[in-house]
Amino acid sequence: MGKPEKEAKLNRYSEIVGEVFRKNYKPGATSVPFEREQFLEAAVERGVALPKNLGDAIYSFKYRSSLPASIQATAPEGLEWGIYGAGRAKYEFRLERPLEIVPRLNQLVVKIPDATPEIIQAHALGDEQALLAKVRYNRLVDIFLGITASSLQNHLRTTVKGIGQIEIDELYVGLDRHGCQYVVPVQAKGGKDKHGRQQTEQDIACCREKFPGLVCRPVSAQFINPNKIAMFELALQDDEIRVVSEEHYELVTSASITPSDLAIYAGRGRV
Repeated sequence: MGKPEKEAKLNRYSEIVGEVFRKNYKPGATSVPFEREQFLEAAVERGVALPKNLGDAIYSFKYRSSLPASIQATAPEGLEWGIYGAGRAKYEFRLERPLEIVPRLNQLVVKIPDATPEIIQAHALGDEQALLAKVRYNRLVDIFLGITASSLQNHLRTTVKGIGQIEIDELYVGLDRHGCQYVVPVQAKGGKDKHGRQQTEQDIACCREKFPGLVCRPVSAQFINPNKIAMFELALQDDEIRVVSEEHYELVTSASITPSDLAIYAGRGRV
């Protein structure tokens, strides 16, 4: 799909979501509930072609794109609107503090011998798939969290009480040297995708519901460039998403890792 076609689709989605918000919003509201069906009604009222996949229209604004300026203009200073699941086929616009998670420019880069099979590199479909594959084949979850982790399922679609249907990019389970077991939901951010508060919150809610006996450690991975990946461990503290730790990994040939690189890493390991 070319860029003009993508922009046209996003503009169409913006018209629809803007109309849904306008019809449900009341001044001073901190949440604005709506149902999936209203997207169909809004499309008809605005004379806009119906999206083939209503879920994609909602997904785009939940995880990929900012809501239209007409919606954000109603938010008080220091807050912004986001879309959250509120049950099966039910959603709500909700006021929230902006979440800014971006790779630090001065972060030390750890070079890792690239174990990604070349055939995977040649045929990965899209940034997200390429990122998940590189994280998996290079065992970056294990390295980052210091546990032994195995991929349980990718693109896990399930339902969570009070939220509705969700999708986790990839789900790992693992354990440490003491036998403590973990569940690690990973969200992958490629291209211009933004880190979403609601994705982390729903990943945590899903793990609490489906894996109550495991320790949940949410991770977000983001491409800095095709061979450099930023990894963030996230946590929910005081109803805010916080960054627990951040590391940058560069996938290189073994010959590219110098003795001085190894000396730096050895010093970190002794801390």
